[in-house]
Amino acid sequence: MLNRSQLSQNGTGHRQAKHVVAGTGPAYCGPGERVVFLLTGAETGGALFMAEVTIGPGGGPPPHTHQREDETFRLLEGTLTIEVAGKTLHASAGDLVFLPRGVEHCFKNTGDTDAKVLLVCSPAGLENFFAEAFFPAADAVDIPQMGEAFIGRVMNAARRCGLEFFVPAGMPR
Repeated sequence: MLNRSQLSQNGTGHRQAKHVVAGTGPAYCGPGERVVFLLTGAETGGALFMAEVTIGPGGGPPPHTHQREDETFRLLEGTLTIEVAGKTLHASAGDLVFLPRGVEHCFKNTGDTDAKVLLVCSPAGLENFFAEAFFPAADAVDIPQMGEAFIGRVMNAARRCGLEFFVPAGMPR
């Protein structure tokens, strides 16, 4: 059986076992969302990115597509309404949603409590978007509200990370 010190000394990259203790992992926040990295591309040889995402009531991204990765999430708590390919899905705790790359989608927390999602993206890379567009959780007190500066930050990161957001007319791009 491996102990904690052996886990960290088994080598480098995706051939190394990893144990993420609950409540730990690099965390990034945006208005109404918190993303805790569990596994990154650096740790999986680029195979996948996994995170726990908390979305506050009313929160969720505008319509967008991923050009580089498929996105799968399992709803752990709460409810989400997902718009994908012209259909509306209503997901609750225990449900799984697979969103292939290139398919326009968005989701919104339609409940009155936080929604918590286990997010898996394959291949890895979406973690770069969150690290660039959002703010380290340690700075969460100073996170700006949704506004022109934050939207500009998100749009710049999206261009570099293979995402395309379909922002409503009149909002900054």
